[in-house]
Amino acid sequence: MHDLVAITALGGSEPRVDTVGNVTCTEVPAVALASVAARADRAAEARKALAKLTGASIPEVGQFAGDNVLAFWTGPDQWMIEAPFDTHEDLAQQTKNCVGDTASVSEQTDAWTRFDLEGADVPAVLELLCILDCRKMEPGQTARTSIHHLGCFVLCQSAISFSLYGPRSSAGSLRHAIVAAMKSAL
Repeated sequence: MHDLVAITALGGSEPRVDTVGNVTCTEVPAVALASVAARADRAAEARKALAKLTGASIPEVGQFAGDNVLAFWTGPDQWMIEAPFDTHEDLAQQTKNCVGDTASVSEQTDAWTRFDLEGADVPAVLELLCILDCRKMEPGQTARTSIHHLGCFVLCQSAISFSLYGPRSSAGSLRHAIVAAMKSAL
């Protein structure tokens, strides 16, 4: 019998937390993810089914919505579904059961890593990381951008709180870029 131990994207047994000045970057490993792409001419049905799963209207371009289970827009008739891993380890299957044949669903939990940035100077840090005008983003808005040559999603939780999703295989590089920007901006 194997004694397997779960590790974070950065290789630790506990999430990595970095603080510089008044900004904190926290690795958030306990997230389940599933991508959803509506099938041809079935977008309205897929949206309706996903709304039941998230308990909110399915977001339009550049938006995210939901509470315990949330969805964020990733492309035309495409969304990423996010939920706490502890209660939604099988999120992709739950999502597939919900949407049926109206959409294609794929497991994304171990494909992405999330970092949460919090603090009054987060916009200054983000200005060094990407081309988004994060100072103009409002809570509930999301965008895809390049950070350190990586395709990432940026979700605005509040004016001083953002979540960043990047490829798990590049978690170390993404964290390095975030911490370097924190040190440079602050």
